[in-house]
Amino acid sequence: MAATVASYVPVLRRKYNESLKKELAEEFGYKSSMQTPAIDKIVLSMGVGEAIQNKKLLDSAVEELSLIAGQRAVKTKAKKSIANFKLREGMEIGTKVTLRGDRMYDFLGRLIDVALPRVKDFRGINPNAFDGHGNYSLGISEQIIFPEIDYDKIDRISGLNVAIITTAENDQEARRLLEKLGMPFRK
Repeated sequence: MAATVASYVPVLRRKYNESLKKELAEEFGYKSSMQTPAIDKIVLSMGVGEAIQNKKLLDSAVEELSLIAGQRAVKTKAKKSIANFKLREGMEIGTKVTLRGDRMYDFLGRLIDVALPRVKDFRGINPNAFDGHGNYSLGISEQIIFPEIDYDKIDRISGLNVAIITTAENDQEARRLLEKLGMPFRK
């Protein structure tokens, strides 16, 4: 007798598939469910300019971003040399991770429900941070808002960028998608 194992589906993915997809299709008058906007991927990145002098800062940034994302982060290299910053092409100066699928929905759920409410004096996120193609960028000034980060073990407080890439055709569709998923936009 084989036991069936229920597969895990993130809460936001289930919410999107069961109700939001249909609501968005009706709201925008789509003929096909494939036209409905969805989240394609989330890219988390952290620039560590001080890594030029201190390589340990970059290693700790990779570890912190990996903890936040639940997936191993990679180091990014400088594309151009800039003499004023003592930067040479190919030097490692940042870290990033791209989330897709269940990890993406898990991260978005933790961002909306846990991390953003922990921001000091939080009144909502900027509703004008769309790029014109349906993608949203969010800057977080302190990585310590995520519960995975142990405040006592970090070297320094640093920020990170969150880019939410959607399949929406324009900013209005992307904003409605994120609003329905629970993103707390400033009024």
